[in-house]
Amino acid sequence: MTDATTTSQDVSDSGQPSLRRVMGSKLLLFFVVGDIIGTGIYALTGQVAGRVGGALWLPFLFAFIVAFMTAFAYLELVGKYPRAAGAALYTHRAFRIRILTFLVAFAVMCSGITSASSAAVAFGDTYLAEFITSPMPLVAILFILMLAAINFRGVKESVTTNVVLTCIEIAGLLIIIGVGVWAVLNGSGEPSRLVEFNTADQTWLVAITSATSLAFFAMVGFEDSVNMAEECKDPVRIFPKAMLWGMVIAATIYILVSVTSSLLVPADELAAAESSALLKVIDVGAPGMPREIFSAIGLFAVINSALINMLMASRLVYGMANEGIVPKALGRVHPLRRSPWIAIVFTSVIAMVLVSTVDIGVLGGTTALLLLVVFAVVNIAVLVLRKDKVAHKHFRAPTIIPVLAAVFCVYLASPLSGRPSRDYVVAVILLGVGLLLWGINWALLRAQEKQRSVSS
Repeated sequence: MTDATTTSQDVSDSGQPSLRRVMGSKLLLFFVVGDIIGTGIYALTGQVAGRVGGALWLPFLFAFIVAFMTAFAYLELVGKYPRAAGAALYTHRAFRIRILTFLVAFAVMCSGITSASSAAVAFGDTYLAEFITSPMPLVAILFILMLAAINFRGVKESVTTNVVLTCIEIAGLLIIIGVGVWAVLNGSGEPSRLVEFNTADQTWLVAITSATSLAFFAMVGFEDSVNMAEECKDPVRIFPKAMLWGMVIAATIYILVSVTSSLLVPADELAAAESSALLKVIDVGAPGMPREIFSAIGLFAVINSALINMLMASRLVYGMANEGIVPKALGRVHPLRRSPWIAIVFTSVIAMVLVSTVDIGVLGGTTALLLLVVFAVVNIAVLVLRKDKVAHKHFRAPTIIPVLAAVFCVYLASPLSGRPSRDYVVAVILLGVGLLLWGINWALLRAQEKQRSVSS
């Protein structure tokens, strides 16, 4: 039977074609690893070093611990409700407050699109610049269009592309680790930097928590996978191992890369290098190695990160359309490709506007802030939804884990963590835009209800 024909099993309750279940445990594991390891570690190493000093491995470790605990809440909830929409769906079921659900969905969607847009900028401005000089906005827009085409082609093609790109970006980080090991064995490196903290204008605690709140952005991505639940084979069974192992693999690589970076390059030089900090590590540890090799790997890394984030964002919009939180039209599935094509167009247009008009760099901290708040809500939601029983067996998190995770997420999102005030200013602006969109959606749905009542 061809893709042009759908059976009763291929049609959802809404009458739309259902999404294609193509992801097994291995593809899901690659999805989780590829989503976490991406633009974050390639771009944030220098910024984390600027906040904490030479001990930049510690914020990545703490960020992993908080993210790992939060993953337990996601695993319990995706086991109970193996559907797209993730955090927004869980918030909706737990609290039944439409505006809260919409704001959570908006925050998560914004994080995915912003991350993809940041990757588009890094693609044209940092790594592609090593090869050619080209107008950045045009390159970034073409980059987003390329992602949209892959996304529309179908999830099987997208996740297969993800496997290839994930292997390439992991290879790039393994090169960094290998360079560090080689340099240290040959007498280079300064171990004392691993315990140095930037206390020039802050305490060591603020240095660690401030850097952790930033490094947390590099650990997010695991939560994107739950938006792919409707495209996984037996999601209740395969999610726990795939997500937890994926996070452990990513965190191990992060810590080894951060240790290597600190050993070879002083923190102030890493901070000055900003998004090209890892290129600085290559220059110091392997001065004979052409920068173009690692730059090429960096190109593939940001492509992968952007592709996965745009996959997540479009599936989130699709899921919310099926839940009735956004207009139903956004949930339309293409009958041949079986991909949510309206949602893909919608999210891609937003990304193109962002890369054309906004300084994406200022949104990184705000995105991490919004996600920390979302994670706190999810950790509370899993406890509230314990009263909602389901017939099938599923993963259950020990109660203490989501409780502690919620506390840590709230702390890292608060001013006590040393987070700069601009993060909150931008967050208020973003949420204001979200509220405006919610009002438009509410008015549209109300008008549709009135039209139906008149027709009847």
